[in-house]
Amino acid sequence: MSSLRLNQLDYLPEGLLEATSETLHTLLPEPTLVHLPGKQAAPLFVSVLLHGNEPTGFMAIQLLLKKYQNKPLPRSLSIFFGNTDAARHNLRRLDMQPDFNRIWPGTEMPDCPETALANEIVAVMKQRGLFASIDLHNNTGLNPHYACINKLDNDFLQLAALFGRLIVYFTHPKGVQSAAFAEFCPAVTLECGRPGQQHGVEHALEFLNSCLNLVELPQHQIQARDIDLFHTVAQVKIDDSVNFSFDRPDADLLLNQDLERMNFTEISPGTVLGTSKNNASLPVIAKDESGKNVTDDFFSVQNGELQLNRRTMPSMLTLDERVIRQDCLCYLMERIHL
Repeated sequence: MSSLRLNQLDYLPEGLLEATSETLHTLLPEPTLVHLPGKQAAPLFVSVLLHGNEPTGFMAIQLLLKKYQNKPLPRSLSIFFGNTDAARHNLRRLDMQPDFNRIWPGTEMPDCPETALANEIVAVMKQRGLFASIDLHNNTGLNPHYACINKLDNDFLQLAALFGRLIVYFTHPKGVQSAAFAEFCPAVTLECGRPGQQHGVEHALEFLNSCLNLVELPQHQIQARDIDLFHTVAQVKIDDSVNFSFDRPDADLLLNQDLERMNFTEISPGTVLGTSKNNASLPVIAKDESGKNVTDDFFSVQNGELQLNRRTMPSMLTLDERVIRQDCLCYLMERIHL
Protein backbone atom coordinates (compact mmCIF):
# COMPACT_ATOMS: atom_id res chain seq x y z
CA MET A 1 0.00 0.00 0.00
CA SER A 2 1.57 3.29 -1.08
CA SER A 3 1.61 6.10 1.47
CA LEU A 4 -0.03 9.51 1.30
CA ARG A 5 1.98 12.07 3.21
CA LEU A 6 0.28 14.57 5.50
CA ASN A 7 1.87 17.95 4.99
CA GLN A 8 1.80 20.05 8.20
CA LEU A 9 2.63 23.76 8.27
CA ASP A 10 2.66 26.45 10.97
CA TYR A 11 2.35 29.31 8.47
CA LEU A 12 0.25 30.28 5.46
CA PRO A 13 2.00 29.58 2.14
CA GLU A 14 2.53 32.72 0.10
CA GLY A 15 -0.22 33.15 -2.48
CA LEU A 16 -2.79 31.01 -0.64
CA LEU A 17 -5.13 33.95 -0.02
CA GLU A 18 -5.16 34.75 -3.75
CA ALA A 19 -5.43 31.18 -5.10
CA THR A 20 -8.60 29.63 -6.50
CA SER A 21 -9.68 26.10 -5.62
CA GLU A 22 -8.50 25.10 -9.13
CA THR A 23 -5.00 26.56 -8.63
CA LEU A 24 -4.53 25.60 -4.96
CA HIS A 25 -2.75 22.35 -5.95
CA THR A 26 0.23 24.43 -7.17
CA LEU A 27 0.76 25.60 -3.57
CA LEU A 28 -0.52 22.51 -1.75
CA PRO A 29 -0.02 19.48 -4.01
CA GLU A 30 -0.91 17.10 -1.16
CA PRO A 31 -3.46 17.20 1.67
CA THR A 32 -2.22 19.83 4.13
CA LEU A 33 -2.93 20.72 7.75
CA VAL A 34 -2.07 24.32 8.67
CA HIS A 35 -1.81 25.35 12.35
CA LEU A 36 -2.07 29.06 13.21
CA PRO A 37 -1.76 30.46 16.76
CA GLY A 38 -4.43 32.63 18.39
CA LYS A 39 -5.21 34.37 21.69
CA GLN A 40 -7.25 31.40 22.96
CA ALA A 41 -5.15 28.26 22.83
CA ALA A 42 -7.80 25.58 22.20
CA PRO A 43 -8.00 25.54 18.40
CA LEU A 44 -10.95 25.61 16.06
CA PHE A 45 -10.53 22.88 13.41
CA VAL A 46 -11.88 23.62 9.94
CA SER A 47 -11.79 21.25 6.97
CA VAL A 48 -12.35 22.46 3.42
CA LEU A 49 -12.35 20.81 -0.01
CA LEU A 50 -12.94 17.27 1.20
CA HIS A 51 -14.92 17.31 -2.04
CA GLY A 52 -13.03 19.12 -4.78
CA ASN A 53 -16.12 20.61 -6.43
CA GLU A 54 -17.28 22.33 -3.23
CA PRO A 55 -15.18 25.51 -2.96
CA THR A 56 -17.34 27.67 -0.65
CA GLY A 57 -15.49 26.60 2.52
CA PHE A 58 -12.12 27.43 0.96
CA MET A 59 -13.35 30.85 -0.16
CA ALA A 60 -14.77 31.57 3.31
CA ILE A 61 -11.46 30.60 4.96
CA GLN A 62 -9.59 32.93 2.60
CA LEU A 63 -11.86 35.83 3.59
CA LEU A 64 -11.51 34.97 7.29
CA LEU A 65 -7.72 34.90 7.08
CA LYS A 66 -7.67 38.19 5.17
CA LYS A 67 -9.78 39.73 7.94
CA TYR A 68 -7.07 38.84 10.51
CA GLN A 69 -4.08 39.35 8.21
CA ASN A 70 -2.66 42.20 10.29
CA LYS A 71 -3.96 41.28 13.74
CA PRO A 72 -3.87 38.21 15.95
CA LEU A 73 -6.51 35.52 15.60
CA PRO A 74 -8.95 35.47 18.57
CA ARG A 75 -8.48 31.68 18.77
CA SER A 76 -5.95 29.21 17.40
CA LEU A 77 -7.00 27.75 14.07
CA SER A 78 -6.14 24.44 12.39
CA ILE A 79 -7.23 24.18 8.75
CA PHE A 80 -7.23 20.98 6.71
CA PHE A 81 -7.08 21.52 2.94
CA GLY A 82 -8.34 18.19 1.63
CA ASN A 83 -8.58 16.95 -1.95
CA THR A 84 -6.66 19.61 -3.86
CA ASP A 85 -6.11 17.10 -6.71
CA ALA A 86 -9.86 16.84 -7.32
CA ALA A 87 -10.33 20.59 -6.78
CA ARG A 88 -7.91 21.21 -9.65
CA HIS A 89 -10.46 19.54 -11.96
CA ASN A 90 -13.56 20.79 -10.10
CA LEU A 91 -14.59 17.20 -9.31
CA ARG A 92 -15.95 15.69 -6.09
CA ARG A 93 -13.15 13.10 -6.30
CA LEU A 94 -10.96 11.61 -9.02
CA ASP A 95 -11.96 8.18 -10.34
CA MET A 96 -9.09 6.37 -8.63
CA GLN A 97 -9.67 8.10 -5.28
CA PRO A 98 -11.98 7.25 -2.39
CA ASP A 99 -14.39 9.91 -1.17
CA PHE A 100 -12.41 12.13 1.25
CA ASN A 101 -15.49 12.36 3.48
CA ARG A 102 -15.73 8.57 3.92
CA ILE A 103 -12.13 7.83 4.99
CA TRP A 104 -12.22 8.92 8.65
CA PRO A 105 -12.08 6.65 11.74
CA GLY A 106 -15.25 4.57 11.91
CA THR A 107 -15.25 4.06 8.13
CA GLU A 108 -16.41 0.81 6.54
CA MET A 109 -13.78 1.24 3.83
CA PRO A 110 -10.75 -1.10 3.77
CA ASP A 111 -7.44 0.39 4.90
CA CYS A 112 -5.81 2.57 2.25
CA PRO A 113 -3.40 5.55 2.14
CA GLU A 114 -6.31 7.97 2.58
CA THR A 115 -7.68 6.25 5.70
CA ALA A 116 -4.16 6.26 7.19
CA LEU A 117 -3.97 10.00 6.46
CA ALA A 118 -7.31 10.64 8.19
CA ASN A 119 -6.22 8.59 11.22
CA GLU A 120 -3.06 10.69 11.46
CA ILE A 121 -5.04 13.97 11.36
CA VAL A 122 -7.35 12.77 14.13
CA ALA A 123 -4.37 11.72 16.28
CA VAL A 124 -2.70 15.12 15.78
CA MET A 125 -5.84 17.12 16.58
CA LYS A 126 -6.80 15.02 19.63
CA GLN A 127 -3.56 16.14 21.29
CA ARG A 128 -4.35 19.83 20.72
CA GLY A 129 -7.47 20.00 22.93
CA LEU A 130 -9.92 21.17 20.29
CA PHE A 131 -12.62 23.76 20.91
CA ALA A 132 -14.80 22.57 18.02
CA SER A 133 -14.67 21.07 14.53
CA ILE A 134 -16.32 22.45 11.38
CA ASP A 135 -16.46 20.69 8.02
CA LEU A 136 -17.61 22.95 5.16
CA HIS A 137 -19.48 21.63 2.13
CA ASN A 138 -21.71 22.60 -0.79
CA ASN A 139 -24.75 20.82 -2.19
CA THR A 140 -25.02 19.96 -5.86
CA GLY A 141 -28.83 20.04 -5.70
CA LEU A 142 -31.30 22.72 -4.69
CA ASN A 143 -31.14 22.74 -0.87
CA PRO A 144 -31.36 25.35 1.89
CA HIS A 145 -28.36 26.01 4.12
CA TYR A 146 -28.27 23.59 7.05
CA ALA A 147 -25.99 22.07 9.68
CA CYS A 148 -25.48 18.34 10.30
CA ILE A 149 -24.53 16.72 13.61
CA ASN A 150 -23.71 13.15 14.66
CA LYS A 151 -24.61 13.44 18.36
CA LEU A 152 -27.75 14.91 19.95
CA ASP A 153 -25.77 16.57 22.75
CA ASN A 154 -26.52 20.17 23.71
CA ASP A 155 -23.05 21.42 22.68
CA PHE A 156 -23.55 20.00 19.19
CA LEU A 157 -27.03 21.48 18.89
CA GLN A 158 -25.81 24.89 20.11
CA LEU A 159 -22.92 24.88 17.63
CA ALA A 160 -25.24 23.89 14.76
CA ALA A 161 -27.87 26.49 15.77
CA LEU A 162 -25.26 29.25 15.33
CA PHE A 163 -25.49 28.48 11.59
CA GLY A 164 -29.29 28.42 11.42
CA ARG A 165 -32.55 26.78 12.49
CA LEU A 166 -32.26 23.77 10.19
CA ILE A 167 -30.31 20.86 11.73
CA VAL A 168 -29.97 17.29 10.48
CA TYR A 169 -28.87 14.47 12.78
CA PHE A 170 -27.32 11.43 11.10
CA THR A 171 -25.17 8.39 11.95
CA HIS A 172 -24.85 6.98 8.41
CA PRO A 173 -22.87 7.04 6.14
CA LYS A 174 -19.87 5.98 8.21
CA GLY A 175 -16.39 7.45 7.95
CA VAL A 176 -17.37 11.12 7.75
CA GLN A 177 -15.07 13.75 9.27
CA SER A 178 -17.61 15.21 11.68
CA ALA A 179 -18.45 11.81 13.23
CA ALA A 180 -14.75 11.04 13.83
CA PHE A 181 -14.18 14.40 15.56
CA ALA A 182 -17.49 14.12 17.47
CA GLU A 183 -15.77 11.54 19.67
CA PHE A 184 -13.69 14.27 21.33
CA CYS A 185 -15.22 17.71 20.60
CA PRO A 186 -18.42 19.38 19.35
CA ALA A 187 -18.50 18.90 15.57
CA VAL A 188 -20.70 20.02 12.69
CA THR A 189 -20.90 19.64 8.94
CA LEU A 190 -22.20 22.78 7.23
CA GLU A 191 -24.06 22.54 3.92
CA CYS A 192 -23.72 25.99 2.36
CA GLY A 193 -25.92 25.73 -0.73
CA ARG A 194 -24.67 25.42 -4.28
CA PRO A 195 -21.12 26.36 -5.28
CA GLY A 196 -20.72 29.83 -6.76
CA GLN A 197 -23.27 31.56 -4.54
CA GLN A 198 -21.77 34.51 -2.65
CA HIS A 199 -24.43 34.19 0.05
CA GLY A 200 -23.03 30.76 0.93
CA VAL A 201 -19.50 32.14 1.28
CA GLU A 202 -20.70 35.03 3.46
CA HIS A 203 -22.82 32.75 5.66
CA ALA A 204 -19.87 30.39 6.21
CA LEU A 205 -17.54 33.34 6.92
CA GLU A 206 -19.96 34.81 9.47
CA PHE A 207 -20.23 31.43 11.23
CA LEU A 208 -16.46 30.85 11.30
CA ASN A 209 -15.81 34.32 12.66
CA SER A 210 -18.44 33.83 15.39
CA CYS A 211 -16.82 30.55 16.43
CA LEU A 212 -13.35 32.12 16.53
CA ASN A 213 -14.64 34.81 18.89
CA LEU A 214 -16.60 32.55 21.23
CA VAL A 215 -15.08 31.95 24.67
CA GLU A 216 -17.38 28.96 25.12
CA LEU A 217 -20.51 27.48 23.57
CA PRO A 218 -23.83 28.58 25.12
CA GLN A 219 -24.49 26.44 28.20
CA HIS A 220 -28.27 26.78 28.45
CA GLN A 221 -30.41 23.96 27.10
CA ILE A 222 -31.46 24.56 23.53
CA GLN A 223 -35.20 25.07 23.09
CA ALA A 224 -37.33 23.10 20.61
CA ARG A 225 -38.89 26.33 19.33
CA ASP A 226 -35.46 27.63 18.25
CA ILE A 227 -34.59 24.86 15.78
CA ASP A 228 -36.04 22.54 13.14
CA LEU A 229 -34.43 19.16 13.80
CA PHE A 230 -34.52 16.21 11.40
CA HIS A 231 -33.15 12.69 11.55
CA THR A 232 -31.77 10.94 8.46
CA VAL A 233 -33.44 7.51 8.43
CA ALA A 234 -32.29 6.15 5.06
CA GLN A 235 -29.76 6.65 2.28
CA VAL A 236 -31.04 5.94 -1.24
CA LYS A 237 -28.78 4.74 -4.04
CA ILE A 238 -29.55 3.69 -7.59
CA ASP A 239 -28.79 0.03 -8.19
CA ASP A 240 -25.42 -0.30 -9.98
CA SER A 241 -27.01 -2.46 -12.69
CA VAL A 242 -29.64 0.19 -13.51
CA ASN A 243 -29.05 2.62 -16.35
CA PHE A 244 -30.61 5.95 -15.31
CA SER A 245 -31.04 9.41 -16.77
CA PHE A 246 -33.01 12.64 -16.46
CA ASP A 247 -33.42 13.14 -20.21
CA ARG A 248 -32.92 9.84 -22.10
CA PRO A 249 -36.29 8.10 -22.62
CA ASP A 250 -34.52 4.77 -23.33
CA ALA A 251 -32.96 4.62 -19.81
CA ASP A 252 -34.01 1.84 -17.41
CA LEU A 253 -34.95 4.58 -14.93
CA LEU A 254 -36.03 7.99 -16.22
CA LEU A 255 -36.04 10.39 -13.25
CA ASN A 256 -38.21 13.52 -13.13
CA GLN A 257 -36.32 16.66 -14.08
CA ASP A 258 -37.75 18.69 -11.19
CA LEU A 259 -36.70 16.11 -8.59
CA GLU A 260 -34.40 18.44 -6.63
CA ARG A 261 -37.34 20.76 -5.84
CA MET A 262 -38.51 18.10 -3.38
CA ASN A 263 -35.53 18.69 -1.07
CA PHE A 264 -36.58 19.61 2.50
CA THR A 265 -40.24 19.29 1.52
CA GLU A 266 -42.53 16.77 3.17
CA ILE A 267 -43.53 14.32 0.43
CA SER A 268 -46.78 12.34 0.50
CA PRO A 269 -47.19 8.62 -0.24
CA GLY A 270 -47.81 8.04 -3.95
CA THR A 271 -45.45 10.80 -5.08
CA VAL A 272 -43.79 9.73 -8.35
CA LEU A 273 -40.01 10.14 -8.74
CA GLY A 274 -39.71 8.74 -12.26
CA THR A 275 -40.58 5.89 -14.62
CA SER A 276 -39.01 2.43 -14.51
CA LYS A 277 -38.89 -0.11 -17.35
CA ASN A 278 -38.75 -3.03 -14.92
CA ASN A 279 -41.91 -3.57 -12.89
CA ALA A 280 -40.51 -6.71 -11.28
CA SER A 281 -37.63 -5.16 -9.32
CA LEU A 282 -36.94 -1.81 -7.73
CA PRO A 283 -34.27 0.36 -9.41
CA VAL A 284 -33.24 1.99 -6.10
CA ILE A 285 -31.83 0.63 -2.85
CA ALA A 286 -32.62 2.29 0.49
CA LYS A 287 -30.64 1.37 3.59
CA ASP A 288 -31.22 2.54 7.16
CA GLU A 289 -28.55 3.65 9.61
CA SER A 290 -27.61 0.08 10.51
CA GLY A 291 -27.20 -0.86 6.85
CA LYS A 292 -30.47 -2.83 6.74
CA ASN A 293 -32.26 -2.84 3.39
CA VAL A 294 -35.50 -0.86 3.84
CA THR A 295 -36.27 -0.28 0.14
CA ASP A 296 -39.71 -1.91 0.27
CA ASP A 297 -40.70 0.33 3.19
CA PHE A 298 -40.14 3.47 1.15
CA PHE A 299 -40.53 2.58 -2.55
CA SER A 300 -42.61 0.61 -5.02
CA VAL A 301 -43.10 0.49 -8.78
CA GLN A 302 -46.75 0.89 -9.81
CA ASN A 303 -47.67 0.81 -13.51
CA GLY A 304 -44.09 1.65 -14.46
CA GLU A 305 -43.82 4.55 -12.02
CA LEU A 306 -41.31 4.69 -9.13
CA GLN A 307 -43.35 5.88 -6.14
CA LEU A 308 -42.86 6.68 -2.49
CA ASN A 309 -44.80 4.45 -0.09
CA ARG A 310 -44.72 6.66 3.00
CA ARG A 311 -44.49 10.26 4.08
CA THR A 312 -40.87 11.42 4.21
CA MET A 313 -38.62 14.42 3.57
CA PRO A 314 -35.72 14.03 1.09
CA SER A 315 -32.45 15.96 1.10
CA MET A 316 -29.52 16.20 -1.31
CA LEU A 317 -31.53 15.26 -4.39
CA THR A 318 -29.45 16.47 -7.33
CA LEU A 319 -29.59 16.41 -11.13
CA ASP A 320 -25.84 15.68 -11.35
CA GLU A 321 -25.65 12.10 -12.61
CA ARG A 322 -21.95 11.72 -11.82
CA VAL A 323 -22.49 12.76 -8.18
CA ILE A 324 -25.47 10.37 -7.91
CA ARG A 325 -23.22 7.49 -9.03
CA GLN A 326 -20.32 8.52 -6.80
CA ASP A 327 -22.46 9.17 -3.72
CA CYS A 328 -26.23 8.60 -3.69
CA LEU A 329 -29.57 9.75 -5.07
CA CYS A 330 -30.72 11.27 -1.78
CA TYR A 331 -31.30 10.88 1.95
CA LEU A 332 -34.71 10.47 3.57
CA MET A 333 -35.50 12.24 6.83
CA GLU A 334 -38.09 12.46 9.59
CA ARG A 335 -38.67 15.28 12.08
CA ILE A 336 -37.36 14.89 15.65
CA HIS A 337 -39.25 16.59 18.48
CA LEU A 338 -36.93 17.53 21.34
